Amino acid sequence: MKRRTAAALALTVAAGLTLTACGGPKPAPGAGSRAPADAFDPVKVGDGDRTRGGNVDVLMSADFQTLDPGNSNYVQTANVGQLYYRTLTMAKEEAGKPPTIVPDLATDLGKVSEDGLTWTYTLKKGLKFEDGSPITAKDVKYGVERTYARDVYTQAPQELNAALSDDGYKGPYKGGDFKGVETPDDRTVVFRLKQPFAEFPALVSRSNTAPVPRAKDTKLDYTNHPVSTGPYRIKSYDRGRAMTLVRNEHWDPASDPNRSALPDTFTFSLSTAQSTISQQLLADADPTALTLDSAGGLQASDAAKLDEPDVARRTASGLIGCTDVLDLNTETIKDPVVRKAIALAIDRKAIHLQYGGARFGKLTQSYINPDQRGYVTQHTALDPSGQPQPDKARKLLEGRDVPKKLVYGYADATPRYKNMGTSLQQNLKQIGIDLELRAIPAANYYTTLAGENMPDLARSGWCGGADSGSVRTTIDPNLGPSVDGRSFGFSNIPRYHDPEIAKAMYALRGENGTSEELGRKWSTLFDRAMQDYPLVPLIRNVTRSVVGSDIRNAQVGYFFGAIDLSTVSIASASGKG
Repeated sequence: MKRRTAAALALTVAAGLTLTACGGPKPAPGAGSRAPADAFDPVKVGDGDRTRGGNVDVLMSADFQTLDPGNSNYVQTANVGQLYYRTLTMAKEEAGKPPTIVPDLATDLGKVSEDGLTWTYTLKKGLKFEDGSPITAKDVKYGVERTYARDVYTQAPQELNAALSDDGYKGPYKGGDFKGVETPDDRTVVFRLKQPFAEFPALVSRSNTAPVPRAKDTKLDYTNHPVSTGPYRIKSYDRGRAMTLVRNEHWDPASDPNRSALPDTFTFSLSTAQSTISQQLLADADPTALTLDSAGGLQASDAAKLDEPDVARRTASGLIGCTDVLDLNTETIKDPVVRKAIALAIDRKAIHLQYGGARFGKLTQSYINPDQRGYVTQHTALDPSGQPQPDKARKLLEGRDVPKKLVYGYADATPRYKNMGTSLQQNLKQIGIDLELRAIPAANYYTTLAGENMPDLARSGWCGGADSGSVRTTIDPNLGPSVDGRSFGFSNIPRYHDPEIAKAMYALRGENGTSEELGRKWSTLFDRAMQDYPLVPLIRNVTRSVVGSDIRNAQVGYFFGAIDLSTVSIASASGKG
């Protein structure tokens, strides 16, 4: 899974399950054509270009929350990260489809023991870090070990860790021998699991398995210059302002068929207002520009310009595997009946319009959807059209202990999230609750939601899952228990923990069966949990991202929810480099 950052924000992958509503990628519209406002079919821009050279200018409204692969649970970091780090396997994107897991640093997708408790990977020959030193199995193991230091890396991905046999290991800085990963030689990595996990190749596509040389580990400062194993390395990084990636001369393209690495450089502007990003991209002010901001950085007021022929031919789009929800903090809003009343009072139709309407997504009744394996019908009192139900909400609140005031936190870089708060204020006022709007710096948004300052209400998003076709990898991270089953899980923003449901989910993690069979059990438990209304489903996202006129091979990643940086090229490049 991965959280969406200043956008909205889960692990990845899966074996080629296509969305029933999506056909193959369509070419960008030609001059004079007009894409239907409600079309969800994927559209690529400049597909097939192989021009080498040039610079891609990435415009962003906020800095990355982190560049450290061991401390990242965010899709923006994963998107740029594929340029400078590699993992044992990789979630390969294709517009309009869930990603497919392919080998990356490893020679294959792994070999599993007969009992399902051991997975073995062999590294490709000749792999090197950016300084020319060899990448070994111990570097992969150390990358995993760091993610156990949760006192240091508060946003470290935990899905892989939950599967490994760790004996209470607390990371490399506190000593002890980590037995969850073994390295019998320089090219062999062996994982020991607590329980069988059929989709394990997806877990090692997570950033946990990005190699980290122990001697270069600077803990929290590692985000300033993670040591590259990919086609690019960080040349300069001015936090909150700018970053430049240049070619990594020790990257061997023969070992990496998954990354085209066509541009010579990527430059990132990390503090450009979203309104400015929208204006520059629509006007084609910089022919080599694109953005990773949510909804392509477009403002709702600019949506109609997508119909202009020049803009339409430069717009990549697709229905993505990212869903936005409103999280209700179950530690501060403890009564599930009160949470249900809040859910019923919300005008989800108005929020949909603030997102740009059908151009940018569709209302959803659940975090999971029928395209995912193991889906079973979900039950909710929410109106499918998104209309609020204040009368029903007020009736539910009769005789209850209702909070007089709540706080809604929003990422300050995205105007629609503040506008959403204004709508929520009006909705909750009708049921006797005052709502304070509190801006949170976008670069610290999910860190805040995971910490002591989590507000009462907050929007979040989830993209894909450890297997984008599996319901488990949406359900378990978002409402599942902690690694030991005793509390709420790491990515469980509502902090939801029902002891009975948590016990059942914890046990289900270790059951054998097909994704379909296990998925139906996960879906049933999820339906039970959602009767407590820990969150309110909002929007299944569509991204329409305008790019500069010289950008080619631009596709919207199903998982990234933005332009996939690993595929782009520059048509006007000189061919040098």
